[in-house]
Amino acid sequence: MNSQEIEDRVFLRELIDSISILADKKDVHAQVQLFSENAISETYINGKPFLKLKGRIEMEKAFTEFLKNVEIVYHFNGQQQVAIQGNNATGTCYCLITLIGTEDGKKIKTSIGAVYQDTYIRQNNRWLITERIGNFEWQEKHEVNS
Repeated sequence: MNSQEIEDRVFLRELIDSISILADKKDVHAQVQLFSENAISETYINGKPFLKLKGRIEMEKAFTEFLKNVEIVYHFNGQQQVAIQGNNATGTCYCLITLIGTEDGKKIKTSIGAVYQDTYIRQNNRWLITERIGNFEWQEKHEVNS
């Protein structure tokens, strides 16, 4: 592994972590800037298509709408593998997502086990996501006692 590949791996990890941190802060506008202008975001729940978005504007609107009833967002990124070929790369990242919000007047904690399949591009010396396929493989909900 040469120094450029090591540097790219660090930048790609920082990209993934930054997307999660901005999601946790609910700074959706800044978060979608880490995707290319016409990026694709697809979400599958238990293998079934749930949501398909194209472009930063559509993503920002959908992500903001999704988070409107969520008080706390917490992503914990785990394993990540990437394959880099010049200015393009692909990767897999495992993530544990925790959402706490109100449903039917009750405080509910939702835990989600997600695996993201990403496609990246280096533009203007900066890595961005061009496609993200999120597979939400399991989900658990329960009421939170205050």
